[in-house]
This record gives sequence, C-alpha cells and structure tokens, in this order.
Amino acid sequence: MSAIRQTTSKSLMLFSGRAHPELADEIAGHLGVTPTPTASYEFANGELFVRFEESVRGCDAFIVQSHTAPINTWLMEQLLMVDAAKRASAKRITVVAPFFPYARQDKKHRGREPISARLVADMFKIAGADRLMTVDLHTAQIQGFFDGPVDHLFALDLLVENVKERWGDREITVVSPDSGRVRVSERWSDRLGGVPLAFIHKTRDPMKPNEVVANRVVGEVEGRVCILVDDMIDTGGTIVKAAETLFDAGAADVIVCATHGVLSGAAVDRLKNSRVSEVIVTNTLPIEPARQFDKLTVLSIAPLLARAIKEVFEDGSVTSLFGGAS
Repeated sequence: MSAIRQTTSKSLMLFSGRAHPELADEIAGHLGVTPTPTASYEFANGELFVRFEESVRGCDAFIVQSHTAPINTWLMEQLLMVDAAKRASAKRITVVAPFFPYARQDKKHRGREPISARLVADMFKIAGADRLMTVDLHTAQIQGFFDGPVDHLFALDLLVENVKERWGDREITVVSPDSGRVRVSERWSDRLGGVPLAFIHKTRDPMKPNEVVANRVVGEVEGRVCILVDDMIDTGGTIVKAAETLFDAGAADVIVCATHGVLSGAAVDRLKNSRVSEVIVTNTLPIEPARQFDKLTVLSIAPLLARAIKEVFEDGSVTSLFGGAS
C-alpha cells in the first residue's frame, strides 16, 4: 500500500474581533456554534496581541470584525487574527468584514493619492485570507482588488421589506443621493413594484470632504414619500442636505435607508433634529445605546451573514440567497 487514506470531516469555526462581538454572537446563534475563545489585548505601547485558545488546525475559519472607530485598531486586529489562523494551520480562512474598511478610497481622484481599498485587500491576502465576505461595498469594483473569491452580500431585501411594512400604503419615490447610486435605486424601484425614481444632482468641492456645495432634484417627488437610499451614513451632513432639498421640492416625507450606520461626529444630532421621518440602517456596525434615537431603526444583518457562511462552508451558492442575481 503506497498511501494512507482517511475520510475527514469538515469543521466550521467562528472567530470574533472585539469591535462588535454582539454581531458575531448573533451570527453564531443562527449557525448553532459559539465563537472560539480568543485572548486579545493591547500592550502598553498600543501593539495588539491575539491568540486562539482552542486548536484551529484543519478548520474552515470565519473571522468576523466590524470596522468601526477606531478603524485602524480593528483592521490590525483582524489582520493579526488571520495571520494567527494561518500559522495555526487553519484549512481555509474567510475574512468576514460586514463594512469593508477604506472602501471610499477606491480610486485616485487626484495625483499622489493612495488607492487605500486595494491596499487593505492586499493586506488581507498577504496575511493569509483565502476568501472575503462583505456587505454592500461602496463600489462593486472593490471585488476585483482581492485576489480570491469575494462574497458581496446585499442588504437590499432586508431594507425593502421594512419599508414595505411601514410605508407601503403611501405613494413612494426612490431617490438616489447622487448620480453614482442610480443603479442601486433602480433595484430598489424594482423591489417596490416599479415606483418612480429620482436623483439629486450635486456638486462637491474636492478639497472639502463630506461637504456638498449645491443640490437640485431630478424626478417626481412632490407630495410623495421619498426613500433616500445610500450605502452608508457617515457625518450625516450630505444626507440631511439631500432631505432638505427633497422637502424644498415638495416631498411629503423623507425616509433615509442605508446599510452602514457609521454615524461619525455630529451625525446623530443632525439626523435627530432633521425633518427626516425615519432613518433605517443595519447592524453591520455597532451603534451604542447613547447614539440611538427615536427616528432610528436598526435591522439585524446577522441572519444574512449566517446563511452566507453556511453556504460557503457547505460549498453551496451564495448567489442563490439573492434569487440568482449577481
């Protein structure tokens, strides 16, 4: 006999960074597992240390981290977790980054700028990641930055169902906050039964990030409930100005829907004090109780991530989760 033959079984192990352990716990609950115990702390000089407290040899490792502030700390922690899993002989390593860090820096706007999203993808690969799973990338082209399979999940159905339940009996217009998000708005319109589309034409000063110079509405919004859709809400300045533009054009109500509630700086105060009727986000990023407010609705992305992880582990089809749409 020239070889030893053995039938092996696969094992799924879920690992959680410290940025948003509640999300990882919820994912684990849907999968019927518990997150692998991990020692993780900072040295006095700010360096990070991680160590898995159980053997990970031969496992299918899914390493979950939400990239909230301080984003560089949590990015580095996830990279170290990937490296630790690789050096501990995990069979396959999937980075689960519900909010992909540095996604807005996906191209050079001017000379001498980095393409930071590509750098992050390269770092994950060099650390040892075999696969990447994320939700609603800022631009789809980022999938091409990672040298390996990328599972790009969409929160669209989750958000649409909530809008239908709350506002489905009203006349709705889906509004893109800029011309770059029109394709996403078209998908929203299809899911809502072909409701009208509109978009806000805006100009920006490239020297002033997060600041809109001028807005005007293109489309039918007067007397209608406007569903303003975007991938993220950061400082809230852009989305609040867009909502005011819609009200100036005669909108009856404005509902803001976004996958990622970054909510930096004064975002909570801006949204809370705005004329917006409701702000709907998912929990791809943690929103501590002190930053939640009456208008805010937070939907759980954990069931979608758990189903995608299960499909990957069982070598199934992630695309099937979205009706075959890519």
